[in-house]
Amino acid sequence: MPRPMPKADVVAFYDRLRTIDPEPKGELDYVNPYTLLVAVALSAQSTDVGVNKATKNLFTTVDHPSKMLALGEDGLKQHIKTIGLYNTKAKNVIALSQMLMDEHGGEVPDDQAALERLPGVGRKTANVVRNIAFGAPTMAVDTHIFRIGNRTGLAPGKTVLAVEKGLLKRTPMEFMNHAHHWLILHGRYICKARKPECWRCPVADLCRHTDKVSTP
Repeated sequence: MPRPMPKADVVAFYDRLRTIDPEPKGELDYVNPYTLLVAVALSAQSTDVGVNKATKNLFTTVDHPSKMLALGEDGLKQHIKTIGLYNTKAKNVIALSQMLMDEHGGEVPDDQAALERLPGVGRKTANVVRNIAFGAPTMAVDTHIFRIGNRTGLAPGKTVLAVEKGLLKRTPMEFMNHAHHWLILHGRYICKARKPECWRCPVADLCRHTDKVSTP
């Protein structure tokens, strides 16, 4: 595990990513907080591209928990059967939609504990929804962010929660609104798991990784 990145380098790290992409966006398509919640729940162990294809027609008519309940589990399956674990995901989406209607008046709550109580919604999903939908300063640690936190020294940790807490502590507030997007996109397209593209990385000189890849 690399040594933690100094505070000044952390600032420079985020500042460079912000300069390259001032307003980063998630790659899941949605129309409101509810469809965002559904899309993120569906994305577990699936690609964003695959989820977007599955929800393209769905979200044109189903944009509220009541409409999802009217569609029903079998109807939902017809839309999402191309993505992994669609049977379980359909069951969870119907159940979380019912809970939103019963306990939150059909609205998605900006509340971590309430979101994590929803079927099929874990800590990461709740963090994503709160950050994107409500602008909350959360850090949704997926495999990309976990890797980057450790590989670069940005926030080393042995567990997802440890990396999340480290990033929340070490990321200056001015970067928090977009930090998890910058890190996910960086991990997805540059700091890849098997062969990081260090030769074109804008923060390579700040990174504590000891085995940098210098050529394509």
